[in-house]
Amino acid sequence: MRRDLNGRPVVAGRLSRLREKMLGRRDRPGLTGVDDPDLIVVAESGDDAVASSAALASSAWRAGDEVVLRHVLRLPERRVADAIATAALDGYRPVDPSADDDSSADTAGTGEVIVLLARVQLLDAVHLSQERSRMASLGSRHSGEALRWQVLQPPVARR
Repeated sequence: MRRDLNGRPVVAGRLSRLREKMLGRRDRPGLTGVDDPDLIVVAESGDDAVASSAALASSAWRAGDEVVLRHVLRLPERRVADAIATAALDGYRPVDPSADDDSSADTAGTGEVIVLLARVQLLDAVHLSQERSRMASLGSRHSGEALRWQVLQPPVARR
């Protein structure tokens, strides 16, 4: 199912369904979930000073295709469940940290945990900035911090 820029499912209207039935389905199937092992990182940054538009412009990100937007946070162990519950309100799911190839660069002190939160959505620079801000706020409210973000898409050959 396709998703919009805010990660919400998009339900096709009657006209779209009729057009698809008459002309055949033209769009690519959407991503199925955040745990797809075939996804590759096409854009990422851990630098708060880098503009989202600049990071996306210098990456292999394909505009118009759905992405998995993944955020890496460092949180106190006692606050993880609350942070995950809050992020779930916006469609984010926790992801196994072993799914992140660069997780060795992220360190957690005593009583801290590295948490990965991800969701499927369409993406543009404005909404990436919005989500970066949302995760920075989430980390701050739970006595932690947002370390970095990643945009994942399937390889071009699989599309």
